[in-house]
Amino acid sequence: MNTLVNHVQLIGNLGADPELGEKNGVKYARFNMAVNGYYTSKEGERVEDTQWHRVVVFNKLAEITEAMLKKGTRVGVFAKLTNNRWEDESGKTHYDTSIIGEEILILSKKES
Repeated sequence: MNTLVNHVQLIGNLGADPELGEKNGVKYARFNMAVNGYYTSKEGERVEDTQWHRVVVFNKLAEITEAMLKKGTRVGVFAKLTNNRWEDESGKTHYDTSIIGEEILILSKKES
């Protein structure tokens, strides 16, 4: 059996309030999240390594993101990766990989 898995799990904090928008009648929200990891340097010291990831969510999840998430919120994101290709005005081809959120778990305590 040959099963392909395209799944990403991230836990981190939003670096800013989500950016909201709508295109062709589809609501979306984008946000950057900081994910911290650690490694040991050659000198044996523990070093924190922060990686930034840009996540986009659509439709109902975008509405929930708009209502519930803000800068600093700690979240778990379950997502898939998609590869995009486009050409700019000069005809140059560009590529990037997007993180498409499918489920968000809010890990921060609710503020009063």
